[in-house]
Amino acid sequence: MRIFLTVCAALIFPALGTAELTRDQKIADLTQLAGLYAKNYGPYEWKRDTQGFDLLNNLQTWLDRAAKTKNDLEFMDLLVEYVAGLNDAHDNISFPSTFSARLGLAVDIYDDKVLIDSIDRTRLPATKYPFVVGDELVSVDGKPVADLLKEFQKYSIAANPRSTARLTANFLVNRYQQIMPLIADLGESATVVINRAGGGDETYNLPWIKTGKPIREAGPVVTPKAQQGVNSASASDVYWDDSVPAWMFPIMPLLNAKIPTENRGVLNFGSRTPIFALPTNFVRRLGGLSSDVFYSGTFAYDGLRIGFIRIPDFTPTSATAALQQFEAEIRFFQQNTDGLIVDVMRNPGGSVAYDEALLQRLIPYNFRTLGFEIRATSSWLYNFIAQYENAKALGAPDWVQTFLAMNLDAVTKANSEVRGRTGPVSLNSTGSLVLLPANVVYTKPLMVLADEMSASGGDAFPAVIQDNKRGPIFGYRTMGAGGNVATFDTTTFTEGVTSVTMSLMNRIAPVVTSDYPEAPYVENIGVRPDIAEDYMTRDNLMNRGRTFVENFSKAIAAHIRGSNP
Repeated sequence: MRIFLTVCAALIFPALGTAELTRDQKIADLTQLAGLYAKNYGPYEWKRDTQGFDLLNNLQTWLDRAAKTKNDLEFMDLLVEYVAGLNDAHDNISFPSTFSARLGLAVDIYDDKVLIDSIDRTRLPATKYPFVVGDELVSVDGKPVADLLKEFQKYSIAANPRSTARLTANFLVNRYQQIMPLIADLGESATVVINRAGGGDETYNLPWIKTGKPIREAGPVVTPKAQQGVNSASASDVYWDDSVPAWMFPIMPLLNAKIPTENRGVLNFGSRTPIFALPTNFVRRLGGLSSDVFYSGTFAYDGLRIGFIRIPDFTPTSATAALQQFEAEIRFFQQNTDGLIVDVMRNPGGSVAYDEALLQRLIPYNFRTLGFEIRATSSWLYNFIAQYENAKALGAPDWVQTFLAMNLDAVTKANSEVRGRTGPVSLNSTGSLVLLPANVVYTKPLMVLADEMSASGGDAFPAVIQDNKRGPIFGYRTMGAGGNVATFDTTTFTEGVTSVTMSLMNRIAPVVTSDYPEAPYVENIGVRPDIAEDYMTRDNLMNRGRTFVENFSKAIAAHIRGSNP
């Protein structure tokens, strides 16, 4: 009987990966992906006009290329390339694979060179692999790193060239088949050339540390997914901000403004601990306990007492508990400091509502938050109707109902237009673009640290600070992941999961830059610092950011004295 059942099972359920997709199945998947973007992608016109990429009108070229792909993995790689053409940090497609490989070290770009910034000495003992942090990675398997950065950049698009290059550097030493389909036949080791600081090039053979099992085909018969798209999903499928009222439930998926942190390879990305070492006289308050959401404390500089707080991301386990902790710190800083530094470097973003709640505790006057120009699909129209009706049923204040009705009108109008996108609407519980300060708020001089890994909600936070003239932004241009993101089960035959930007963050006024048209957007443009300072130098890598810390200390001291003569 057992043998009979086994034979029957083999007949009914063929072995996985035994055959390739047909041409028609590839065409169906790509058409399905294009249709998803045609319906849902918010920044389409912006990408068409500024990036020169029209994912709708150029579809036939991609269909022709899809028909010519030699195997399933090559076709999956083409889908990755298609989405990468948007130059959008939120948007990617991934496939069901657990296979990954790593070399036991981390690299990043410092002074325009790919340098080692971390080594797993349990895997790569110094006796056999004597290279150290600060040495330069020159090539992998005979390919110069500059060539590999170009080849791999489609796997890590991050809205601007520098952010993309830094994230791409991770793939030189770490590979993930979910987003890099073609690595199925990766060898057992990699030959790397490393330029030793103060010495010459040295060649090493590093073993790939592999986990999972690679996929090689999608197969021609795949059960279609039962549910397509996030719009029909419940808000519990995304981060729930427990600090917002219940009428926000229908539009909660729109409040997701975060890029992934997994498989990124950037040190301290989304980490509570700062990337730099604070001054030796720094007195830590938060950051030592698992329950601490933030890293905070004070230090003395030039006769002043400076407060410091790091916001690692905008997705705490409990927004309510995090806000209580933040308020306690703000009370302390208000009474005991001359100025405050807020660190959102390497912050991947999170909840729009939580982001705004922190801003209300740092801006001591009414301020204009970011609006969102939403791709007004029928699903989102339904959700905005539900939000408005819920607010009425739950007894929201009349003025809140008025603003929510205005937002609903904007979505209704846009939904009636071809590829309709709203003007800037609010995504907070009041429905208003103007927010009031909280009861507990910091009123003294303030400065924000940001960099090219400040993404999505990490873009939005310094944008609002800058727009409302609360204090200078110190550091580097932010990533420019300027919208909210939703996830869809997309391609039936390759079973791809796709993240899609649904909106455009809209600032208080147009931004003028040399590389983009004048526009009020965060997407691609990012937030440009008021005080430019590049952390990504070898000097900062080797001295744990001592130069960077000294320079931001000087800047906040000057700001305090300029603000309070």
